[in-house]
Amino acid sequence: MFDLPAYFNDSQRQATMDAGKIADLNIVSLLNEPTAAAIAYGFSQKKDLKQNVLVFDLGSVTFVAVFVAVALS
Repeated sequence: MFDLPAYFNDSQRQATMDAGKIADLNIVSLLNEPTAAAIAYGFSQKKDLKQNVLVFDLGSVTFVAVFVAVALS
């Protein structure tokens, strides 16, 4: 998996996939950076967790906020 800036358009996402293939990498999925951060947060938490999380991505170019419901059991 690769995480990409949320503002990447389809051609930029495809260029990333192409670069991965040139580098002989098997790219399974592309994730937006805020989504990757939310998934990483979920993995770092204990089991039996249910909460809503607001993830801020304060990049040098953009500001992205993602609201995610985390439910682990």
